[in-house]
Amino acid sequence: MLKLSNAVELADWEIQITQIRSQGAGGQNVNKVASAVHLRFDVLHSTLPPFYKERLMALSDQRISKDGVIVIKGQSFRTFEQNKEDALNRLKTLIQEAVKPQKARRPTRPTKSSQKRRVDSKTKRGAVKSLRGNVKV
Repeated sequence: MLKLSNAVELADWEIQITQIRSQGAGGQNVNKVASAVHLRFDVLHSTLPPFYKERLMALSDQRISKDGVIVIKGQSFRTFEQNKEDALNRLKTLIQEAVKPQKARRPTRPTKSSQKRRVDSKTKRGAVKSLRGNVKV
């Protein structure tokens, strides 16, 4: 059971966890131990509220496929249990970040003094460049 908030929880049957071998350079256990984790979570067929599903599907994250399947690979640690816990935490963080309310953007305008400084600097630069021309005798 993965608890996302006070009202929303994910059941164990909704999250599919597969043991795989880790990638990377060789070592003592590399070709013998399957300690990495593939976590798959189908957003569209889950028990998440519709609001959560909409926000997750609107994300432009490479871990979410067009079919609505989130795939997270955990291979940071040496044990399966730690990698599984890490993958579950990353799924939880992804879902919580998706449903966080976005801060509204307020358009701003440059101040009068900043506009005046900009124009003055352009005028000064133009004067310097005009002095570089040919000297008339």
